[in-house]
Amino acid sequence: MKTVTIYTDGACSGNPGIGGWGAILTYNGKEKVISGYDKETTNNRMEVFAIIAALRCLKEPCHCLIYSDSAYVTETFNQGWLDGWQKNNWRTAGKKPVKNVDLWQALIIEIAKHNVEFIKVKGHANVELNERCDQLARKAIDDCRLYKE
Repeated sequence: MKTVTIYTDGACSGNPGIGGWGAILTYNGKEKVISGYDKETTNNRMEVFAIIAALRCLKEPCHCLIYSDSAYVTETFNQGWLDGWQKNNWRTAGKKPVKNVDLWQALIIEIAKHNVEFIKVKGHANVELNERCDQLARKAIDDCRLYKE
């Protein structure tokens, strides 16, 4: 099984507001760079969507090392929150509805195709690919503003 390294990031101007996301997939010395925006969203939605979009680029099952500076994303998997949410009919431990269920459900579908590990990186700490993803997300926000006018 191929091992693909994926870095992702999301950003939002206003929260909610215009959001952008970016992802960089690397395999065997090659890179695929993707990004996009949403006209009305939140930062957390962009963080999750970046991963969905990256996984959708893969044409076969892979071992995926997903690097994110989002505790919202990494802790959901590494602390088992997702399992609890599903068992509780998409409710948190505090019995409140889980936010962004549509994206979590879409991500579950994509993850099921692969062997995925989530790795938390510190944001804005000179981690090159994380910084590049942040730039992609911010550029996507700027692009959205250009196209809105």
